[in-house]
Amino acid sequence: MPPRNRHDPGEPLAVRAASAVEEHRNQVTSYGFLSPRRPKRSVTVTPRPLRYWQYDPVGPVVLALVVVGVAIWLGVLASRGGADRVTDEVPLAVGLTLVVLLGSTGRTTVSDAALSLDVAGLRQVSSFQLVPLVLVREVVAGRPPADWPQTRRRARWWPGRKRVSVRHLATDGEGDRAFTAWVRDPAAFADALGHPLREL
Repeated sequence: MPPRNRHDPGEPLAVRAASAVEEHRNQVTSYGFLSPRRPKRSVTVTPRPLRYWQYDPVGPVVLALVVVGVAIWLGVLASRGGADRVTDEVPLAVGLTLVVLLGSTGRTTVSDAALSLDVAGLRQVSSFQLVPLVLVREVVAGRPPADWPQTRRRARWWPGRKRVSVRHLATDGEGDRAFTAWVRDPAAFADALGHPLREL
């Protein structure tokens, strides 16, 4: 694994975290969403490889909204134009459904500086789902310990994936936060975050 960028240990933690966010954005945006192993052709300086990445399935809320939206759309067409009108629109409905679902696919990405949840349709790093690695404090297998703060959920369950829990500080360096995620390789994920995986 390539060495992590070094910061002045005398810098306040919040400053180091802000710097890590920019480093993360630069590294992640140098790779395509669908090709995280190969840098983009437009990149002039070869970036360091991403530490860890995995695609995350569309959530149940988005899936339900898409299904309900398509059902309403086809239902209105059926009431106004009959079965023939619906039959004509089915290919378009299926195509738009696939576009929306593919655009809503996420990717959990760990760079040398931070972890983020990126969304295909946004084609950018989602700042509201970004945690600088300097703020990560502990990674445990399975559910979080009882004395941890309330956890947020990232990266939903998928066959073959295992739950991990991560404790970290808030972006200002104050206060504990935590989240759980379902990852394909818990040990590799913890190593990418710079912490050994602790078994409870």
